[in-house]
Amino acid sequence: MRRHLAILAVLALSTPVVLSAQDSGAVKQDRKEVRHDRRELRGDRKDIRHDTRDIRQDRRDVRHDLQSGDTTDAHRDERDLRQDRRDRRHDVRDARRDRRDLRQDRKDIHQDQKKDSTP
Repeated sequence: MRRHLAILAVLALSTPVVLSAQDSGAVKQDRKEVRHDRRELRGDRKDIRHDTRDIRQDRRDVRHDLQSGDTTDAHRDERDLRQDRRDRRHDVRDARRDRRDLRQDRKDIHQDQKKDSTP
């Protein structure tokens, strides 16, 4: 009987240590997700800047082609302009999702840290 009580006492005392170790793993995972979301957000912003530059250049090319009377190149540049606008729209949408994910991951970290600090 004493042996069973001793085993039960050891298990009862070791359970909080195991649970807190699992919680710290959740915090680490959330921090990793935050880094990943930040990296993706930086990439999306870079793509948006690149697409914006391409759009400006395509607009200049279309104006120049129309002034010089080259309608074939103007149509080709218009197609490029539409594609760049579409790309930028998708990048903006991706950035919005990444910001939402980043916000949620930061919230998760805060909640996990609260769990770790309460006994």
